[in-house]
Amino acid sequence: HVSGGRALAQLQPVPAAHRLCEQFHARSPPLTHRLAIAARGALVAALLIAVPQALPAQGYSGPYLAAIQADVRNDYATAAEYYRRALFLRPDDTDMTQNAAIAEVALGRIAEARTLSERLVETVPASPIGVLTLLASALAGGDYAAAETLLADAGPEANPLLTGLVSGWVAAGRDDFTSAQARFDAMAQNPALAAFGQYHKALALALAGDFNSAETILAGGADGPLHLSRAAIVAHAQILAQIDRTDEAVSLLTGAIEAGFPDVTLIDLRDSLAAGDEVPFTQITKASDGAAEAFLMMAEGLNTADSDRLALIYARLAQHIRPDLVEAGLIASETLTRQGQYDLAIAALATVPSDSPWSVTADLRRAGIQRAAGEAESAIATLAALVERRPDLIEVRSAYADQLRIDERFAEAAVAYGAAIDLIGTVNQSHWPLYYSRAIAFERAGDWDAAERDFRKALELQPGQPLVQNYLGYSLVEQRRNFDEALELIEAAVAGQPDDGYITDSLGWVLYRLERYDEALPHMLRAVELEPVDAVINDHLGDVLWKVGRKREAEFQWRRALSLGPAPDLDMDRIRTKIESGLDAVYATETLEQKD
Repeated sequence: HVSGGRALAQLQPVPAAHRLCEQFHARSPPLTHRLAIAARGALVAALLIAVPQALPAQGYSGPYLAAIQADVRNDYATAAEYYRRALFLRPDDTDMTQNAAIAEVALGRIAEARTLSERLVETVPASPIGVLTLLASALAGGDYAAAETLLADAGPEANPLLTGLVSGWVAAGRDDFTSAQARFDAMAQNPALAAFGQYHKALALALAGDFNSAETILAGGADGPLHLSRAAIVAHAQILAQIDRTDEAVSLLTGAIEAGFPDVTLIDLRDSLAAGDEVPFTQITKASDGAAEAFLMMAEGLNTADSDRLALIYARLAQHIRPDLVEAGLIASETLTRQGQYDLAIAALATVPSDSPWSVTADLRRAGIQRAAGEAESAIATLAALVERRPDLIEVRSAYADQLRIDERFAEAAVAYGAAIDLIGTVNQSHWPLYYSRAIAFERAGDWDAAERDFRKALELQPGQPLVQNYLGYSLVEQRRNFDEALELIEAAVAGQPDDGYITDSLGWVLYRLERYDEALPHMLRAVELEPVDAVINDHLGDVLWKVGRKREAEFQWRRALSLGPAPDLDMDRIRTKIESGLDAVYATETLEQKD
């Protein structure tokens, strides 16, 4: 949504909270659609780089252009500095003030953003970034009267989801829980927002000490529990614990973990409850915590590559309202990583205390950032230390094994995956990725027998899994064995993922190995269409073209493969020989060498 140096075109809708709704409301497509419309609201305009229409004056153009270019690169620190310089020369420029406020919020420097926002709303009262920053500051300071005024001044473009939720918490902050409930209930007038209003109503009731009513809401009824997020699961479990229904809380958490929420915070909470420990209701301890939860919900829903900056803004403001809201720091770190701002991403993780249940997640994220930044050894060291600290967690050992495999330390990776598998109690369908990953490590380390056992175990756990079918089938082809089974596996994989270029390449390649060249050709052409810059796939297409008599085109594909290489499993010298002497000569030489 940014256009450096060029005037902004018509605003485009942001594909806002689809992820949030698709995860928790897949059964209700209209809700997903309506929430996406609601969440695209006012902040979209504020998070664009505003480009003044007039050419900047002499002396102003330098910092102005530097700021814009830095902003396009998501280099918020540099952008903030140059916006500051530009504003020194043009303090009344609202576009630059807006951009500067955004950069400061992105950096987590809310005090600086507040100063800019105060100046901004004097000229543009409904400025989205200005209102949001001041609203967050008012909530953080417990100034609910100021928050109420800001909500009233937000204008018709304000996001109805956020303003509706925050309005309820403003009333709760004034100890008017009757009004708070009414405001949350009023959100039901928009069916897309009703569930969120009821969830926050339950949190407000719990804050007021009415845990029975809160639990009734979260239990949901015929449509199932009102578990809109991971946080809702935690809140429900804590509420059950307050009304002496600990066994139900343990069961709830166990089900969530088995259903795909295997994070250490849920595991630790479940174990504490199962051990009989006293677990207080800490999800919301004051009204501003509920408002922070509303900002966090927006950040979670927008946390995609399409709306990184939006998610980052909401996450930073959520954590400003509630500094101990670790989830907000994790989202900020995730968005900054996608934007290539690795130092800022690491810094965002520093807000996670070492004794927090989230510290394991933070270390896993830290290793991922180090890997993305090209610091493989640092990533391995971070994960090795984490294994020492939490050797009991499958996700920790699996992440360590993944990093070893990425670093091509395949034998070590196979051992590390084995340590993770050893922690499994009862093996079930969800464990197929561990066996699949260990199979890859075994195969790359040269232990085919062990690899094949794990590939087949993964398929036993997850029949018809295209990735496993493809890897096993392709490996059989490369070993010149079980061609019929390999073809069957890869055809099934293509049927499962028809738009995967690598799997389509495998189908073309097994047909090539079976000397069914005419049949192989359309699949190889399709594979290159799907993955046009993959060196190995282009090389394979060259071989197939040669075999069907299209030798000039084959040479072109081999030259293209050379230009795209080097790559794993690509013999550059062999390709050069094919270009010079032809594929038949290469095969003849290889046949003689095998005889020798």
